[in-house]
Amino acid sequence: MKRLEIAIAGAGPGGLAAALALHAHGHKVVIYEQFDRPKPVGSGLIMQPTGLSVLDWLGLGDRLRGLGARIDRLHGTANGCTVLDVRYDALGPERGFAVHRAALFNVLFDAVVAAGIPIETSSQIKGFASGILVMNQGVSSPRFDLVVDALGARSPLRGYTVGTVMETPLAYGAVWASLPWPEQGFDDHALMQRYDKASVMIGVLPIGRMVEGGEKQAAFFWSLKAADYPAWKARGLDAWKDDVLRHWPETEGLLAYIQSTDDLTLARYQHHTLRQPWGDRLISIGDSAHSTSPQLGQGANNALLDVKALALALQRHDDLDSAAEDYAASRSRHVRTYQALSYLFTPFYQSDSTLLPLLRDHMVSQASRIPMVQRLLARMVAGTVVQPLKGVLRKDL
Repeated sequence: MKRLEIAIAGAGPGGLAAALALHAHGHKVVIYEQFDRPKPVGSGLIMQPTGLSVLDWLGLGDRLRGLGARIDRLHGTANGCTVLDVRYDALGPERGFAVHRAALFNVLFDAVVAAGIPIETSSQIKGFASGILVMNQGVSSPRFDLVVDALGARSPLRGYTVGTVMETPLAYGAVWASLPWPEQGFDDHALMQRYDKASVMIGVLPIGRMVEGGEKQAAFFWSLKAADYPAWKARGLDAWKDDVLRHWPETEGLLAYIQSTDDLTLARYQHHTLRQPWGDRLISIGDSAHSTSPQLGQGANNALLDVKALALALQRHDDLDSAAEDYAASRSRHVRTYQALSYLFTPFYQSDSTLLPLLRDHMVSQASRIPMVQRLLARMVAGTVVQPLKGVLRKDL
Protein backbone atom coordinates (compact mmCIF):
# COMPACT_ATOMS: atom_id res chain seq x y z
CA MET A 1 0.00 0.00 0.00
CA LYS A 2 1.26 3.45 -0.88
CA ARG A 3 1.62 6.04 1.84
CA LEU A 4 -1.91 7.10 2.74
CA GLU A 5 -3.30 10.21 4.38
CA ILE A 6 -5.47 8.82 7.17
CA ALA A 7 -7.83 10.48 9.65
CA ILE A 8 -8.60 8.70 12.91
CA ALA A 9 -12.03 9.65 14.29
CA GLY A 10 -11.82 9.39 18.07
CA ALA A 11 -8.99 9.43 20.60
CA GLY A 12 -10.06 6.47 22.71
CA PRO A 13 -7.82 3.41 23.08
CA GLY A 14 -8.73 2.05 19.64
CA GLY A 15 -8.18 5.37 17.90
CA LEU A 16 -4.87 6.08 19.63
CA ALA A 17 -3.59 2.56 18.95
CA ALA A 18 -4.66 2.81 15.31
CA ALA A 19 -2.81 6.10 14.94
CA LEU A 20 0.36 4.55 16.37
CA ALA A 21 0.19 1.41 14.24
CA LEU A 22 -0.58 3.19 10.97
CA HIS A 23 2.03 5.89 11.64
CA ALA A 24 4.62 3.16 12.29
CA HIS A 25 3.70 1.60 8.93
CA GLY A 26 4.55 4.84 7.14
CA HIS A 27 1.15 6.47 6.71
CA LYS A 28 0.45 10.14 7.43
CA VAL A 29 -2.02 10.19 10.30
CA VAL A 30 -4.09 12.86 12.08
CA ILE A 31 -6.52 12.27 14.96
CA TYR A 32 -9.83 14.12 15.34
CA GLU A 33 -11.22 14.33 18.87
CA GLN A 34 -14.39 16.05 20.14
CA PHE A 35 -12.96 17.19 23.50
CA ASP A 36 -10.79 20.27 23.89
CA ARG A 37 -8.18 17.89 25.25
CA PRO A 38 -8.20 14.11 24.80
CA LYS A 39 -9.11 12.32 28.02
CA PRO A 40 -10.07 8.84 29.20
CA VAL A 41 -13.65 7.75 29.77
CA GLY A 42 -14.66 4.87 32.03
CA SER A 43 -13.31 2.88 34.94
CA GLY A 44 -11.50 -0.45 34.88
CA LEU A 45 -11.12 -3.30 32.43
CA ILE A 46 -9.07 -6.46 32.09
CA MET A 47 -6.49 -6.48 29.33
CA GLN A 48 -6.42 -10.06 28.13
CA PRO A 49 -3.43 -11.87 26.57
CA THR A 50 -4.81 -10.97 23.12
CA GLY A 51 -4.95 -7.24 23.75
CA LEU A 52 -1.64 -7.28 25.61
CA SER A 53 -0.01 -8.96 22.61
CA VAL A 54 -1.01 -6.01 20.43
CA LEU A 55 0.37 -3.55 22.99
CA ASP A 56 3.61 -5.57 22.97
CA TRP A 57 3.61 -5.26 19.16
CA LEU A 58 3.35 -1.49 19.63
CA GLY A 59 6.14 -1.55 22.23
CA LEU A 60 3.85 -0.49 25.09
CA GLY A 61 2.97 -3.74 26.89
CA ASP A 62 5.59 -3.58 29.63
CA ARG A 63 4.61 -0.08 30.74
CA LEU A 64 0.93 -1.01 30.94
CA ARG A 65 1.67 -4.17 32.92
CA GLY A 66 3.66 -2.03 35.36
CA LEU A 67 0.60 0.15 35.97
CA GLY A 68 -1.98 -2.63 36.09
CA ALA A 69 -2.86 -5.39 38.53
CA ARG A 70 -2.13 -8.99 37.52
CA ILE A 71 -5.33 -11.03 37.46
CA ASP A 72 -5.06 -14.74 38.22
CA ARG A 73 -8.70 -15.55 38.81
CA LEU A 74 -12.33 -14.55 38.23
CA HIS A 75 -14.36 -15.59 41.25
CA GLY A 76 -18.08 -15.20 41.92
CA THR A 77 -20.34 -16.38 44.72
CA ALA A 78 -24.10 -16.62 45.31
CA ASN A 79 -25.57 -17.44 48.71
CA GLY A 80 -22.08 -18.17 50.02
CA CYS A 81 -21.32 -20.77 47.32
CA THR A 82 -18.79 -20.43 44.52
CA VAL A 83 -20.61 -20.32 41.19
CA LEU A 84 -17.84 -18.85 39.03
CA ASP A 85 -14.18 -19.79 39.24
CA VAL A 86 -12.03 -19.12 36.18
CA ARG A 87 -8.28 -19.45 36.68
CA TYR A 88 -5.69 -18.29 34.19
CA ASP A 89 -3.25 -20.98 35.34
CA ALA A 90 -5.32 -23.42 33.23
CA LEU A 91 -3.58 -21.70 30.29
CA GLY A 92 -0.06 -21.81 31.68
CA PRO A 93 1.89 -18.59 32.30
CA GLU A 94 -0.56 -16.22 30.56
CA ARG A 95 -2.43 -13.75 32.74
CA GLY A 96 -4.79 -10.85 32.38
CA PHE A 97 -3.89 -7.41 33.71
CA ALA A 98 -6.65 -5.19 35.05
CA VAL A 99 -6.06 -1.51 34.42
CA HIS A 100 -7.77 1.79 34.93
CA ARG A 101 -8.90 3.15 31.58
CA ALA A 102 -6.88 6.25 32.39
CA ALA A 103 -3.73 4.11 32.55
CA LEU A 104 -4.41 2.57 29.14
CA PHE A 105 -5.19 6.01 27.75
CA ASN A 106 -2.03 7.57 29.24
CA VAL A 107 0.23 4.85 27.84
CA LEU A 108 -1.21 5.23 24.34
CA PHE A 109 -1.56 9.02 24.42
CA ASP A 110 2.02 9.55 25.60
CA ALA A 111 3.23 7.38 22.72
CA VAL A 112 1.13 9.36 20.23
CA VAL A 113 2.59 12.64 21.49
CA ALA A 114 6.12 11.18 21.39
CA ALA A 115 5.55 10.08 17.79
CA GLY A 116 4.48 13.61 16.83
CA ILE A 117 1.07 12.53 15.55
CA PRO A 118 -1.18 15.63 15.33
CA ILE A 119 -4.51 15.77 17.15
CA GLU A 120 -7.28 18.12 16.06
CA THR A 121 -9.31 18.77 19.22
CA SER A 122 -12.80 20.27 19.70
CA SER A 123 -13.85 18.45 16.53
CA GLN A 124 -17.32 17.01 17.09
CA ILE A 125 -17.95 14.80 14.07
CA LYS A 126 -21.45 14.88 12.64
CA GLY A 127 -21.14 13.17 9.27
CA PHE A 128 -18.96 11.95 6.42
CA ALA A 129 -18.63 12.31 2.65
CA SER A 130 -16.08 10.25 0.70
CA GLY A 131 -13.03 10.86 2.88
CA ILE A 132 -14.21 14.19 4.34
CA LEU A 133 -15.31 14.52 7.96
CA VAL A 134 -18.19 16.93 8.56
CA MET A 135 -18.02 18.51 12.00
CA ASN A 136 -19.88 20.92 14.22
CA GLN A 137 -20.76 24.36 12.85
CA GLY A 138 -20.44 23.12 9.29
CA VAL A 139 -16.65 22.78 9.41
CA SER A 140 -15.19 20.09 7.14
CA SER A 141 -11.84 18.34 7.19
CA PRO A 142 -9.58 17.96 4.17
CA ARG A 143 -10.26 14.89 2.02
CA PHE A 144 -8.41 11.85 3.32
CA ASP A 145 -7.54 8.63 1.55
CA LEU A 146 -9.02 6.77 4.51
CA VAL A 147 -10.99 7.57 7.67
CA VAL A 148 -10.84 5.09 10.55
CA ASP A 149 -13.97 5.26 12.69
CA ALA A 150 -13.04 4.69 16.34
CA LEU A 151 -15.90 6.70 17.86
CA GLY A 152 -17.53 3.79 19.67
CA ALA A 153 -20.91 2.08 19.77
CA ARG A 154 -22.89 5.26 19.10
CA SER A 155 -20.69 6.56 16.32
CA PRO A 156 -22.39 9.01 13.93
CA LEU A 157 -20.40 7.37 11.10
CA ARG A 158 -22.02 3.94 11.34
CA GLY A 159 -24.59 4.78 8.66
CA TYR A 160 -21.87 5.45 6.10
CA THR A 161 -20.67 1.85 5.88
CA VAL A 162 -22.17 -0.65 3.46
CA GLY A 163 -25.13 -2.73 4.63
CA THR A 164 -27.32 -2.53 7.70
CA VAL A 165 -26.66 -2.37 11.42
CA MET A 166 -27.90 -5.23 13.60
CA GLU A 167 -28.57 -3.68 17.00
CA THR A 168 -30.00 -4.97 20.29
CA PRO A 169 -30.08 -2.62 23.31
CA LEU A 170 -29.63 -4.44 26.62
CA ALA A 171 -31.91 -3.77 29.56
CA TYR A 172 -29.19 -4.11 32.17
CA GLY A 173 -26.23 -1.83 32.56
CA ALA A 174 -24.34 -0.89 35.70
CA VAL A 175 -23.34 1.99 37.92
CA TRP A 176 -19.65 2.13 38.65
CA ALA A 177 -16.96 4.11 40.41
CA SER A 178 -13.18 4.09 40.72
CA LEU A 179 -12.20 4.02 44.41
CA PRO A 180 -9.03 3.67 46.49
CA TRP A 181 -8.01 0.04 46.77
CA PRO A 182 -8.76 -1.49 50.21
CA GLU A 183 -5.72 -3.18 51.71
CA GLN A 184 -7.76 -5.87 53.45
CA GLY A 185 -10.70 -8.11 52.62
CA PHE A 186 -10.16 -8.44 48.87
CA ASP A 187 -7.86 -10.43 46.59
CA ASP A 188 -5.25 -8.24 44.89
CA HIS A 189 -5.20 -10.57 41.88
CA ALA A 190 -8.84 -11.44 41.25
CA LEU A 191 -12.08 -10.06 39.89
CA MET A 192 -14.55 -10.74 42.70
CA GLN A 193 -18.31 -10.78 42.21
CA ARG A 194 -21.43 -11.43 44.28
CA TYR A 195 -24.77 -12.43 42.77
CA ASP A 196 -28.38 -12.68 43.87
CA LYS A 197 -30.20 -14.47 41.08
CA ALA A 198 -29.36 -12.58 37.88
CA SER A 199 -30.85 -9.24 38.90
CA VAL A 200 -28.07 -8.37 41.36
CA MET A 201 -24.40 -8.46 40.43
CA ILE A 202 -21.75 -6.62 42.45
CA GLY A 203 -18.12 -6.54 41.41
CA VAL A 204 -14.77 -5.41 42.79
CA LEU A 205 -11.73 -5.38 40.51
CA PRO A 206 -8.20 -4.24 41.39
CA ILE A 207 -7.10 -1.95 38.55
CA GLY A 208 -3.65 -0.77 39.59
CA ARG A 209 -2.55 2.84 39.16
CA MET A 210 -3.48 5.56 36.68
CA VAL A 211 0.13 6.80 36.58
CA GLU A 212 3.45 5.57 37.91
CA GLY A 213 3.65 6.17 41.64
CA GLY A 214 -0.08 6.84 41.91
CA GLU A 215 -2.57 5.39 44.37
CA LYS A 216 -3.82 1.86 43.77
CA GLN A 217 -7.44 1.82 42.62
CA ALA A 218 -10.45 -0.50 42.61
CA ALA A 219 -13.29 -0.58 40.10
CA PHE A 220 -16.62 -1.09 41.89
CA PHE A 221 -19.84 -1.79 40.03
CA TRP A 222 -23.48 -2.61 40.74
CA SER A 223 -25.71 -4.11 38.05
CA LEU A 224 -28.74 -1.94 37.26
CA LYS A 225 -31.38 -1.61 34.58
CA ALA A 226 -30.87 1.61 32.68
CA ALA A 227 -34.62 2.29 32.86
CA ASP A 228 -34.47 2.02 36.67
CA TYR A 229 -31.67 4.56 37.08
CA PRO A 230 -33.93 7.57 37.90
CA ALA A 231 -35.80 5.53 40.54
CA TRP A 232 -32.49 4.28 41.94
CA LYS A 233 -31.27 7.86 42.37
CA ALA A 234 -34.55 8.98 43.89
CA ARG A 235 -34.49 6.15 46.43
CA GLY A 236 -31.32 7.59 47.91
CA LEU A 237 -27.75 6.59 48.62
CA ASP A 238 -28.26 5.16 52.12
CA ALA A 239 -30.96 2.74 50.99
CA TRP A 240 -28.73 1.51 48.19
CA LYS A 241 -25.74 1.08 50.49
CA ASP A 242 -27.91 -1.03 52.80
CA ASP A 243 -28.68 -3.29 49.84
CA VAL A 244 -25.00 -3.63 48.94
CA LEU A 245 -23.97 -4.40 52.52
CA ARG A 246 -26.68 -7.01 52.87
CA HIS A 247 -25.14 -8.89 49.96
CA TRP A 248 -21.48 -8.11 50.68
CA PRO A 249 -20.65 -6.70 54.16
CA GLU A 250 -16.92 -6.47 53.37
CA THR A 251 -17.59 -3.61 50.93
CA GLU A 252 -18.34 -1.18 53.76
CA GLY A 253 -14.91 0.44 53.51
CA LEU A 254 -15.28 0.96 49.76
CA LEU A 255 -18.78 2.38 50.10
CA ALA A 256 -17.51 4.98 52.56
CA TYR A 257 -15.81 6.74 49.64
CA ILE A 258 -19.14 7.14 47.84
CA GLN A 259 -20.85 10.25 49.21
CA SER A 260 -23.51 10.81 46.55
CA THR A 261 -25.29 8.91 43.81
CA ASP A 262 -23.51 11.32 41.46
CA ASP A 263 -20.24 9.63 42.45
CA LEU A 264 -21.42 6.62 40.44
CA THR A 265 -21.66 6.67 36.65
CA LEU A 266 -24.29 4.80 34.68
CA ALA A 267 -23.02 2.57 31.86
CA ARG A 268 -25.48 1.39 29.20
CA TYR A 269 -24.74 -1.67 27.07
CA GLN A 270 -25.87 -2.96 23.71
CA HIS A 271 -25.08 -5.60 21.12
CA HIS A 272 -24.57 -4.25 17.64
CA THR A 273 -22.79 -5.40 14.50
CA LEU A 274 -22.07 -3.71 11.19
CA ARG A 275 -22.74 -6.24 8.44
CA GLN A 276 -19.81 -4.75 6.55
CA PRO A 277 -17.44 -2.55 8.59
CA TRP A 278 -16.27 -0.40 5.72
CA GLY A 279 -17.53 2.00 3.07
CA ASP A 280 -16.09 4.53 0.62
CA ARG A 281 -12.77 5.59 2.25
CA LEU A 282 -14.12 4.52 5.65
CA ILE A 283 -13.27 1.57 7.93
CA SER A 284 -14.79 1.00 11.38
CA ILE A 285 -12.92 -0.60 14.28
CA GLY A 286 -13.73 -1.57 17.86
CA ASP A 287 -17.16 -0.73 19.25
CA SER A 288 -17.95 1.29 16.13
CA ALA A 289 -17.97 -1.99 14.21
CA HIS A 290 -19.11 -4.44 16.87
CA SER A 291 -20.11 -4.11 20.52
CA THR A 292 -21.33 -6.51 23.20
CA SER A 293 -22.15 -6.50 26.88
CA PRO A 294 -18.99 -6.47 29.01
CA GLN A 295 -19.48 -9.98 30.44
CA LEU A 296 -16.34 -11.34 28.81
CA GLY A 297 -14.42 -8.06 29.00
CA GLN A 298 -13.42 -8.10 25.35
CA GLY A 299 -14.26 -4.56 24.16
CA ALA A 300 -10.85 -2.87 24.35
CA ASN A 301 -9.07 -6.11 23.54
CA ASN A 302 -11.10 -6.57 20.35
CA ALA A 303 -10.44 -2.97 19.35
CA LEU A 304 -6.70 -3.54 19.65
CA LEU A 305 -6.97 -6.72 17.59
CA ASP A 306 -8.86 -4.74 14.95
CA VAL A 307 -6.00 -2.23 14.87
CA LYS A 308 -3.42 -4.89 14.15
CA ALA A 309 -5.65 -6.57 11.57
CA LEU A 310 -6.16 -3.25 9.77
CA ALA A 311 -2.47 -2.32 9.79
CA LEU A 312 -1.48 -5.74 8.41
CA ALA A 313 -4.23 -5.64 5.76
CA LEU A 314 -3.06 -2.25 4.51
CA GLN A 315 0.47 -3.63 4.39
CA ARG A 316 -0.58 -6.69 2.33
CA HIS A 317 -2.67 -4.94 -0.37
CA ASP A 318 -2.22 -2.09 -2.79
CA ASP A 319 -5.86 -0.99 -2.93
CA LEU A 320 -8.26 -0.01 -0.17
CA ASP A 321 -11.14 -2.29 -1.14
CA SER A 322 -8.97 -5.40 -0.97
CA ALA A 323 -7.42 -4.26 2.30
CA ALA A 324 -10.85 -3.56 3.82
CA GLU A 325 -12.14 -7.00 2.84
CA ASP A 326 -9.00 -8.64 4.23
CA TYR A 327 -9.30 -6.71 7.49
CA ALA A 328 -12.94 -7.71 7.97
CA ALA A 329 -12.32 -11.34 7.04
CA SER A 330 -9.37 -11.67 9.39
CA ARG A 331 -11.49 -10.57 12.36
CA SER A 332 -14.91 -11.92 11.45
CA ARG A 333 -14.79 -15.35 13.09
CA HIS A 334 -13.32 -14.11 16.36
CA VAL A 335 -15.71 -11.16 16.63
CA ARG A 336 -18.78 -13.25 15.84
CA THR A 337 -17.73 -15.92 18.32
CA TYR A 338 -17.34 -13.47 21.18
CA GLN A 339 -20.53 -11.65 20.36
CA ALA A 340 -22.36 -15.00 20.44
CA LEU A 341 -20.71 -15.99 23.73
CA SER A 342 -21.54 -12.63 25.31
CA TYR A 343 -25.12 -12.83 24.03
CA LEU A 344 -25.38 -16.36 25.46
CA PHE A 345 -23.85 -15.70 28.88
CA THR A 346 -25.22 -12.24 29.69
CA PRO A 347 -28.71 -13.45 30.74
CA PHE A 348 -27.11 -15.81 33.28
CA TYR A 349 -25.64 -12.78 35.09
CA GLN A 350 -27.83 -9.81 34.13
CA SER A 351 -31.52 -10.53 33.55
CA ASP A 352 -34.86 -10.98 35.26
CA SER A 353 -34.76 -14.73 34.70
CA THR A 354 -35.21 -17.09 37.64
CA LEU A 355 -34.32 -20.29 35.77
CA LEU A 356 -31.00 -19.23 34.25
CA PRO A 357 -29.31 -18.27 37.54
CA LEU A 358 -30.43 -21.62 38.98
CA LEU A 359 -28.68 -23.38 36.12
CA ARG A 360 -25.65 -21.13 36.63
CA ASP A 361 -25.45 -21.82 40.35
CA HIS A 362 -25.73 -25.59 39.98
CA MET A 363 -24.71 -26.90 36.56
CA VAL A 364 -22.07 -24.30 35.65
CA SER A 365 -20.39 -24.40 39.05
CA GLN A 366 -20.16 -28.20 38.87
CA ALA A 367 -18.94 -28.27 35.28
CA SER A 368 -16.26 -25.67 35.95
CA ARG A 369 -14.47 -28.17 38.20
CA ILE A 370 -13.68 -30.42 35.24
CA PRO A 371 -10.12 -29.72 33.96
CA MET A 372 -11.16 -29.61 30.30
CA VAL A 373 -13.96 -27.15 31.12
CA GLN A 374 -11.58 -25.08 33.27
CA ARG A 375 -9.28 -24.67 30.29
CA LEU A 376 -12.17 -23.79 27.96
CA LEU A 377 -13.47 -21.14 30.38
CA ALA A 378 -9.98 -19.67 30.74
CA ARG A 379 -9.58 -19.52 26.95
CA MET A 380 -12.97 -17.83 26.62
CA VAL A 381 -11.96 -15.14 29.09
CA ALA A 382 -8.46 -14.76 27.62
CA GLY A 383 -9.87 -14.20 24.12
CA THR A 384 -8.29 -17.30 22.56
CA VAL A 385 -11.19 -19.71 22.21
CA VAL A 386 -10.82 -19.16 18.44
CA GLN A 387 -7.97 -17.66 16.42
CA PRO A 388 -8.04 -13.87 17.08
CA LEU A 389 -6.64 -12.93 13.67
CA LYS A 390 -7.22 -15.21 10.71
CA GLY A 391 -3.93 -16.04 9.03
CA VAL A 392 -1.82 -14.76 11.95
CA LEU A 393 -0.29 -17.49 14.06
CA ARG A 394 -0.94 -17.45 17.81
CA LYS A 395 2.76 -17.02 18.53
CA ASP A 396 2.85 -13.95 16.28
CA LEU A 397 0.12 -12.14 18.20
